[in-house]
Amino acid sequence: MKKKIFSLILITGLLSLNACKDALEYTPTGVLSSSDLTSPTAIDGLVTSAYAAIGNGDMIGPIYSNWVYGSVRSDDAYKGGGGTGDVGEIDALEHYNLVTPTMGSFVTRTWQNLFKSISRCNVALRAVNTLSESNYPNKKIRLAELRFLRAHSYFTMKLLYKNIPIFDETATEEDILKVSNTLSNDESWNKIAADFQFAVDNLPANQAEIGRANKVAAQAYLAKLKLYQAYEQDATHKVTNINKTRLQEVVNLTQAVISSGKYSLSNDIADNFVPETENGPESIFAIQFTINDGTTAGRLSFEDGLNYPHGAPQYGCCGFHAPSQNLVNAHTTDENGLPKFDTFNTGNVDLTSATVDPRLDHTVGIDGHPYKYDNTKPFSNSWVRDAGVYGNFHSMRFQQLATSGSYFKLGPFMGTAKNYDILRYDDILLIQAEAYIELGQQDKALPIINQIRKRASESTARLKKADGTFASKYNVKQYSTTGWTQDFARKALQWERRLEFATEGSRFFDLVRWGIAESTLNAYINVEKAKRTYLATAKFTAGRDEYLPIPQAEITFTNGLYKQNPGY
Repeated sequence: MKKKIFSLILITGLLSLNACKDALEYTPTGVLSSSDLTSPTAIDGLVTSAYAAIGNGDMIGPIYSNWVYGSVRSDDAYKGGGGTGDVGEIDALEHYNLVTPTMGSFVTRTWQNLFKSISRCNVALRAVNTLSESNYPNKKIRLAELRFLRAHSYFTMKLLYKNIPIFDETATEEDILKVSNTLSNDESWNKIAADFQFAVDNLPANQAEIGRANKVAAQAYLAKLKLYQAYEQDATHKVTNINKTRLQEVVNLTQAVISSGKYSLSNDIADNFVPETENGPESIFAIQFTINDGTTAGRLSFEDGLNYPHGAPQYGCCGFHAPSQNLVNAHTTDENGLPKFDTFNTGNVDLTSATVDPRLDHTVGIDGHPYKYDNTKPFSNSWVRDAGVYGNFHSMRFQQLATSGSYFKLGPFMGTAKNYDILRYDDILLIQAEAYIELGQQDKALPIINQIRKRASESTARLKKADGTFASKYNVKQYSTTGWTQDFARKALQWERRLEFATEGSRFFDLVRWGIAESTLNAYINVEKAKRTYLATAKFTAGRDEYLPIPQAEITFTNGLYKQNPGY
């Protein structure tokens, strides 16, 4: 399988970082530096290298898959794997027990990997700025692409750590070591927003090469940033105000995306999770991956490589990222095809009799149900690694069949060439609906949410068993105008986001943005620990657990210039 993507060239390998000093200092390990690269062709290679960098995370330092940070830390999923001691740092994250910031693997490595991607952008920006527009006609476009990519990485860091240092391509190594992480929350959002705004102002609406950011993608990302910025937090992460001016900016930006006509919902939500339909109408911006591209193993995504069924012979490892009973229960519907907001979690749902949202079977591997749309090999409880600890459910959205042309097994771990969507059209629709609701214009949100629910109800074609019947009883209907108050609309929006992006890693960040992380997650734990006793000591502490600690190594390296997040 050969994917459409502008070629990654040798510079990608030459610009890896020297991590022995610090992630903030970019020192290429190859023989080339930006001063050696003065031709438009070579500088285009640096831009391509910056695109490559946003996909250069790994299983213990993820930078695009948030299954650890956004799914396991929420009520969507358990860690999974071979018991609580298997990759124990994820267990600590699930228990909200990272009280010592010296834990190295995930928290520190993700920080470093994100700054590596930022550094690649800054190296490329400096190089692009050495050329005139007459020598390099694409100069403004490439500058805008690089600032879009840099903003993407800073945005991710902001969601994870909140208080981060922000510097641009003009900063020298000496300057970087003087940049603190003590900007106000609004100031840091504004700095990141400035990069996205530059991209909006300077990118074309269409790019000839698939994978490059365009103007509409920049508008979409800026809308997402403005939504987060609208929920103003104090120093201890409490939401103190929802800024209506920011919300109107969200509406305007999302409307620009929608009215562009460039994107739409796919007919079936499954199209977002299989390689045959990637870069489709719903994909606004995606990290591009490849296989069979002339290299040994291709350009593959391994960040979800621990999350395949453990007992299935076609996979063999490692059983992480197990959907929670709470998430499965949340998919149940009442006789009117609507969510059971208040009663969904009163017990373990009987999936042989309950009616459910079809998105359940796009998300969760369930005994006897088709796994990843292959009804010849239904999911089996025998595939579960440690059912006694984590139950029998398994994640599915980001897994690919072993028979897929995008699938590659490297030792015990699995990688895929399936692109990774960073921005999708369904997200933009729900971002707009949320802004309308918080502006008190919930009537405008109703048709948007119903559009998402209609698509969900029609996404059943791939879910049939071998005998032509469905393993689940589906019943999803749209909301009526009756009782559609702001409070009810808010609840419906929050529910819709959970099901639409279940196990995709956005849930935790949604809860923090809404200011309901503590109440939601402690209520979840209080019920769930009776079913999953390993959660008995889990407890979310408000004012601390909304964000990861600043890695202690970074604080030490800057001689205390960086300040630790509250509570750590």
